[in-house]
Amino acid sequence: MKRHLRRFVPSPAMVVALTALFLALGGSAYALVITGKSIRNNTVTGSDIRNGSLRGKDVHADSLGGRAIKESTLGIVPAAGLAYANARFAVVTAGGALARGRSVSSVARTAEGRYQVIFAGDVRNCAYYATVGDTSASPLATGAMVTTASLGSNVNGVVVRTYGANANAGDRPFHLLVSC
Repeated sequence: MKRHLRRFVPSPAMVVALTALFLALGGSAYALVITGKSIRNNTVTGSDIRNGSLRGKDVHADSLGGRAIKESTLGIVPAAGLAYANARFAVVTAGGALARGRSVSSVARTAEGRYQVIFAGDVRNCAYYATVGDTSASPLATGAMVTTASLGSNVNGVVVRTYGANANAGDRPFHLLVSC
């Protein structure tokens, strides 16, 4: 009987082969999941973060400043590069229509050579600069003049007067720049 049972006992090579087979079929997978709860405060350093991986949404609003920002890496703010970044302007036709502008509420021709330009904000303490000129790239009219003044009844307004070559009031297109 001993001999008969011995036939069913596997050899050492078979035991190793079956162990390898069961381990391969069963697998031994282990997933490592790191969450915010598993990281202790103040343990993540700059070298732990991949360059370019942080976005604006990853940082709280107004949480960076001072020494945290390397100023030499900042570019020029587009509006800061302009000499008149906060300037209001109007390009007006001879008939008193607004051709283009910034922060202009309305334009009106009140009489021959007299215009009122109303802006979206108070312009009393601003500088006014006007030139007689076409609304396109055409040459300027020769001998024409223009003057500006604050519109006394409206703090948002500027009065523009245009004159012809003979110094009489005349309808002329103009460019008005208001710098505050």
